[in-house]
Amino acid sequence: MKFDLDTAWKDTMGLLTRNLGLLAVVAGVFFFLPYAGITIAMPEMGELEQASASGDFEVMMAAVSDLYLQHWWVFLILAIVQGIGLLAMLALVRQRPSPTVGEALGTGARSVVSYIAAQLLQTALIVFAVTVLITVGALTGLQALAALGGVIGFVATCYIFTKLSLAAPVIAIDGERNPVRALARSWTLTKGNSIRLFFFYLLLLVAFIIVSTVISLVLGLVFALAGEQAALFGQGIVSGLTNAVMIVVAICVLAAVHTQFMRLAGAPTEPTDA
Repeated sequence: MKFDLDTAWKDTMGLLTRNLGLLAVVAGVFFFLPYAGITIAMPEMGELEQASASGDFEVMMAAVSDLYLQHWWVFLILAIVQGIGLLAMLALVRQRPSPTVGEALGTGARSVVSYIAAQLLQTALIVFAVTVLITVGALTGLQALAALGGVIGFVATCYIFTKLSLAAPVIAIDGERNPVRALARSWTLTKGNSIRLFFFYLLLLVAFIIVSTVISLVLGLVFALAGEQAALFGQGIVSGLTNAVMIVVAICVLAAVHTQFMRLAGAPTEPTDA
């Protein structure tokens, strides 16, 4: 059986509607407040967003490198905090029997090391694959083949990301603590449906980018009219809000996709407490 995009979207909206209050609170504490606070307290974040908006890849990478080298410890703490929040929200929307917020946060705290390890392994795999493809193309000395290697590397990145995208729900909902097995389980669940799943993610990403860009521009203009300090504060608020909304929707998407693939695999779709 094939992955159904319409069913996934309906399930996503159902999860979002039923759990919006709880998700909004958790996302506010673990995503909105930390991200908004960092954006306001660190002017470099604004420079990073400007670099991203410029469309110049080299400028953007230089800004990212400088920011992470200077404040690596801040982003490490942020990754742990947001990892706990993400896993807790997945537990809230899909664990059965439904956990309390405290129990869900406990699941997040117990699982966050596994989640971060899985993310690092996924990143290492992508970097390795892309490096090999680009290097092979470059060694030929032909610019066309080097460019082709870059294109294939981008395709490989999208493919690997899609195949391993269910590692977080496997960890938080199914209770798998081994990061390698979580990644392998995600790879197995998505077998035969990777392209359909990728386009589902892509459609949602494009829609979110369009909506968030329009809202950010409008609110940014409003804050900018109030002065430089208000603009900086507004940028932090808008960035934090955008980040929190994106996470809430992404959590429901991942939970819905995970449920459908578990159903297609013939596995139980009512997970127990992790």
